[in-house]
Amino acid sequence: MNFQTRPIELLAPAGNFEKLEIAAHYGADAVYLANKEFSLRNFSGNFTLDEMEKAISFSHKTNIKVYVACNIYARNQDQPGIDDYLKNLGRIGPDALIFADPGVFLSARNLIPDIPLHLSTQANTTNYHAVQFWETLGVKRVNVARELSLEEIKEIRRKTSAEIEAFVHGAMCISYSGRCLLSSFLTKRDSNQGKCSHPCRWNYAVVEELRPGKFMPIEEDSRGSYIFNSKDLCMIEHIPEMIQAGITSFKIEGRMKTINYLASTVKVYREAIDSYCSAPETYQVKKEWIEQLCSITHRDYCTGFYFNDPDQVTPNYQNANPLKGHTFIGKILENTVQGLTLTEVKNKIFVHDPVEIITAKGPLHLDKIHEIINSSGRKIEFSQPGSIVNIRFETAYHKNDLIRITGERT
Repeated sequence: MNFQTRPIELLAPAGNFEKLEIAAHYGADAVYLANKEFSLRNFSGNFTLDEMEKAISFSHKTNIKVYVACNIYARNQDQPGIDDYLKNLGRIGPDALIFADPGVFLSARNLIPDIPLHLSTQANTTNYHAVQFWETLGVKRVNVARELSLEEIKEIRRKTSAEIEAFVHGAMCISYSGRCLLSSFLTKRDSNQGKCSHPCRWNYAVVEELRPGKFMPIEEDSRGSYIFNSKDLCMIEHIPEMIQAGITSFKIEGRMKTINYLASTVKVYREAIDSYCSAPETYQVKKEWIEQLCSITHRDYCTGFYFNDPDQVTPNYQNANPLKGHTFIGKILENTVQGLTLTEVKNKIFVHDPVEIITAKGPLHLDKIHEIINSSGRKIEFSQPGSIVNIRFETAYHKNDLIRITGERT
């Protein structure tokens, strides 16, 4: 494949085929995805082997690389299944395998020696000697531990030759390099095998020994205390520092997130990375980038461990921030034809709703729904979620552009 090369890769999550198309539409250079087994997001849609083969074919036609995650910490009973799975991956040809377990690495090196190997952040790589170790074994890329500062990453970059991948945006796990046992203890679902029930997001209270059943919240507000709940990472204001640290692949978290989240994050970071790489001397963070990232559901944003600032990694005592005046309502299915735009409705819409369209390039487009026409060709005043309708906007749009309502309905 003759891929277009950029100095910095934007790596996006693809939890299913729809998300893969969205990631491609908004400018990802590569995606990471997984089979329905053997990865750390078993509850995202994921892909069968046949679907994965189609996903890889689609991606390569659009000059996008595909990295397949097989990053569980495997048990004895997993070994035959993993070996069979790796053989099938060798047949369908992804651009890399993401692994954490040395046993998976050993099998991959023996069974699919031609597929590059990328080390997952789950492997907890925190120093340059560890990177050098994996380099000597043939690992091409390392997703370094989230606990590292940019200065530490910079030193790793100076003393190694492996590609460095790091997270630029998304949810952060409260445990060490994402290796948590809370889910195993509380719900018997092993997070290290992709079955995490996310107990770090739950609301907790204290019960005194002699007062069973009387819950005493340790709270920041009336909703309770989220004592294990980490803030979300957002590095949009620090793209130059990440590039100067030697990171060459910027990874967005979120195989289980919505297409609205995916479109917004990929679009913003694509524009920021391209803006810096084209003119680093005059680069400036745009206000609309921050506004766009703040318009999607998120916990308080932080810069994680990158700057050794302890205030950035204190727990988040709030639930996810709601959208401020925005509701995701639809995905455009076909390019506008004769003034009508075929749309899949995700939330209830009405004629005269003011909307904004998230296009692949350029600022958000403000528009208005002038007509809704159902599959029978009849004009209707509103449309319910799950329906396919034609909408008459003021402007023409493209397949996979997304639609949100702005402001309050009148």
